[in-house]
Amino acid sequence: MSDRIIGLIVVVLALAFFAGASQLDEPFFADPLGPKAFPILISTVSAVAGIMLVLRPDAEPAWAGLSTFVRLFIAALILVFYAYTLKPLGFLLPTALAAGALSYQISPRAISAGIIGISLSVVLFIVFKFALGLGLLALPRWLLQ
Repeated sequence: MSDRIIGLIVVVLALAFFAGASQLDEPFFADPLGPKAFPILISTVSAVAGIMLVLRPDAEPAWAGLSTFVRLFIAALILVFYAYTLKPLGFLLPTALAAGALSYQISPRAISAGIIGISLSVVLFIVFKFALGLGLLALPRWLLQ
């Protein structure tokens, strides 16, 4: 029964996301797909996954323990912290901290989590800034003046 309830919730949220995506305005100079393509794709995949949960639920779902939910809550807090610090602190520092903290949650080894955080931050900055042409600032604006 729990899978069907979760599936219905996912379908409703996917439909709401689809409705929101369909309301996006097309800018004058847009890419060929437009701003609606990715959100509509995500909502479609989510709706299909939710429908599959409703139609074919697991006979005996194994729910995670309390520690897993605590770790998920911590990961969500890390991502909220990341979203709020990205603009004032630039891309590199918040991304390194968030990626390192999330990596530490997966495998609690401080040195490797730090290396992963820093490496991922630098590689993603290079990809986003130079390959995709996004207007990211590496460091806080006040340091660049």
